Amino acid sequence: MAKNLLIVESPAKAKTINKYLGKDFQVLASYGHVRDLKPKEGAVDTEHGFAMAYEIIERNEKHVDAIAKAAKLADDIYLATDLDREGEAISWHISEILKERGLTKGKQLHRVVFSEITPKAIKAAVAAPRQLSHDLVDAQQARRALDYLVGFNLSPVLWRKVQRGLSAGRVQSPALRMIVEREDEIEAFKAREYWTVEAQLKHAEGDFTARLSKLNGKKFEQFDLTNEADAQAARDALKQAARGRLTVSDVGSKERKRRPAAPFTTSTLQQEAARKLGFTTSRTMKVAQGLYEGVALGSEGNVGLITYMRTDSTMLGDDAMAELRQLIARDYGAKALPDAPQVYKTKSKNAQEAHEAIRPTSAMHTPKSVAAFLNDDQRKLYELIWKRTVACQMIHATLNTVTVEFAVRGVPGGDAAFRASGTTVVDPGFLAVYEEGRDQKNADDDDEGRRLPRLAVDEQVPLHEIVADQHFTEPPPRYSEASLVKALEEHGIGRPSTYASIIQVLQNREYVFLDSRRFKPSDVGRAVSKFLTQHFTRYVDYDFTAKMEDELDAVSRGEEAWVPLMERFWLPFKQQVDEKTESVDRSEASGARELGSDPKTGKPVSVRLGRFGPYVAIGTKDDEDKPTFASLRPGQSMHTITLAEALELFKLPRQLGTAPNGEEVSVAIGRFGPFVKQGSTYASLKPEDDPYTIELPRALQIVQEKLEMLANRLILDFGNGVQVLNGRYGAYITDGEKNARIPKEQEPKELTEAQCLELLAAAPARKPGRFGKKGATKKAAAKKAAPAKKTAVKKAASKKVAAKKTPAKKTAAKKTATKKAAAERPATSKTGA
Repeated sequence: MAKNLLIVESPAKAKTINKYLGKDFQVLASYGHVRDLKPKEGAVDTEHGFAMAYEIIERNEKHVDAIAKAAKLADDIYLATDLDREGEAISWHISEILKERGLTKGKQLHRVVFSEITPKAIKAAVAAPRQLSHDLVDAQQARRALDYLVGFNLSPVLWRKVQRGLSAGRVQSPALRMIVEREDEIEAFKAREYWTVEAQLKHAEGDFTARLSKLNGKKFEQFDLTNEADAQAARDALKQAARGRLTVSDVGSKERKRRPAAPFTTSTLQQEAARKLGFTTSRTMKVAQGLYEGVALGSEGNVGLITYMRTDSTMLGDDAMAELRQLIARDYGAKALPDAPQVYKTKSKNAQEAHEAIRPTSAMHTPKSVAAFLNDDQRKLYELIWKRTVACQMIHATLNTVTVEFAVRGVPGGDAAFRASGTTVVDPGFLAVYEEGRDQKNADDDDEGRRLPRLAVDEQVPLHEIVADQHFTEPPPRYSEASLVKALEEHGIGRPSTYASIIQVLQNREYVFLDSRRFKPSDVGRAVSKFLTQHFTRYVDYDFTAKMEDELDAVSRGEEAWVPLMERFWLPFKQQVDEKTESVDRSEASGARELGSDPKTGKPVSVRLGRFGPYVAIGTKDDEDKPTFASLRPGQSMHTITLAEALELFKLPRQLGTAPNGEEVSVAIGRFGPFVKQGSTYASLKPEDDPYTIELPRALQIVQEKLEMLANRLILDFGNGVQVLNGRYGAYITDGEKNARIPKEQEPKELTEAQCLELLAAAPARKPGRFGKKGATKKAAAKKAAPAKKTAVKKAASKKVAAKKTPAKKTAAKKTATKKAAAERPATSKTGA
């Protein structure tokens, strides 16, 4: 039996490390976090020093048991989880579980850390272990307690004041605020017209253009020409003064150097992978995790290809830099090497512990040499990391920019001038390997790579045409994943390891959605953000959030105690939550606003946020007649909808006429989208059908298709709830609670009732659905079985299970009932609130 137990986080990492350490070590995985706070109120005891009540995460119980079993037999235990604050906390949780089970007596607990999974790094880490850092653990505990207290206290306020099921987070809320404020800027933006003037020039060495740079004796500014009349007048005057040619008045040449970008940190990797590869932040981190933990490289076996992918550092180790310089000299020549290694300072004001940047574990593993062993995503990301790392140790690029001025004299109002620029690469340096991407182009980008003809002062160049072009200023762009990560980092919000999860939470909550790969807030997201910004300003403030991150960093360095930090946060926060719960009006909190009056009734028309999303209402609950409601159409926002647009929504439901059998046919919008109703038959409209314009023939066609589908679905019906149906994956038997497969050799139409009941009895119970159907099914099954006698042993066991599962069952049943009630209620043109 192995004398030493080494515990890592993932099974892939365990597999790679296992072969490096030999038979004296057993390597097991914790499968991520092993404990978390109990998901109930009071898990952080604010009255007793913020004591935290943890429990083992259910899905990882078997992995914890395996670790405990191995620990019992081991002489020494090595905790080798990730090297960041979160990894330190996982090691601490494992050590606490082992202590609670009495498995650490007489044994040494070692903490080992490494930033790359290579034989050299692993053996060096095991040979030089340290003790657990309680400062890092305290910082992570404080972070978890803060997140818990914000979530458990702010979320219920949102449920009461905005909409049920919402959540607020210490870091996600400031991130949401960024996206919402950008949307506000875009909506408030007023476009300004401006005109540019450009000369098209002919030359034997190649045609080129020059931009107007001087007009009326002064520098030409963006808003000097703001309408077509002035622009055309300026164009005509310039053309007349030029008389078919422009004369070179000055030629300037300037050489500049461009340094390579620093090696990747987590955030810059996420940004560049978004720009160049179209990867989401979560996809980037998942692929990077696989490259870090190890990839099978043929005869080499499993090899960790990159260093740890959660880091703020741009530092490279001495060994890595020596290897990079060796590779550059071999593949790009000695002239591509600077005199000394390039050193990059970490820019992040909230940089974590001094880890290395993200780099290949060996630069000699070139993208070409490993491509055959990687999947497409791994190949693309590894190539990006490899190129960026190699380029950062190469010589700068030398660029030459030539600027040519063309003076135009004799223009009424003062002299004018045109300017042409071109930039050429004198020495590519690092650009031979890699160039950093940009979110937005600037003016210099147009000149890059453009060569101008050789021109001399006083040389006359034939003028082909002078063109005036109309433009309008554009609003600031919505955030992309890359620019949002950059903004979060610049504001000091979150940490490299949290950017992907922040973005994922905002999308999962449907607070934001991607529109042309840019983040747009939903109406619910805007309501949540505006409510928090107005009533909990301090807690969504960028500086406050960044300062909190600084304080957590101070805890991790041992410069500050975590409990006083918690006390400073908790007391004013709790007081504000209590005060706002009582004082804030729900209509105000949800962003409700009055749009005007209904011309038919004179009643007020308002837009509000309800349980199932935004809707417009005619009238109020205080009126004698109940108000009428209509849901907003896809793409409409409660923040921008006008009175005219709102009144259009009340044209539904539309009566289209009668079917050949005399049944009324109408069209409306329900909770699940637009539908046609004929008698008691409901059929969803296709994406190309518009409920406001659809006519009777098309509606009848949609209903007929639905009826045919239903007719083809039913194979047999025994009249007692047992049916044989055609499903997505073929025929099956159902009784409404269980589904059973039909044996391949059995013809579905020939099944008897007895055969169906037998197959249903042998079928497994349905898996729990999103709304807790399993709980409801179990409850129904228990009711049916109630009269049956049970042995004392079975009774006792049943009680034990019931005691353990009852809360979950109740919640599930409640959810199911709520959803069912909701489904039965129409969502459009309703009466009553």
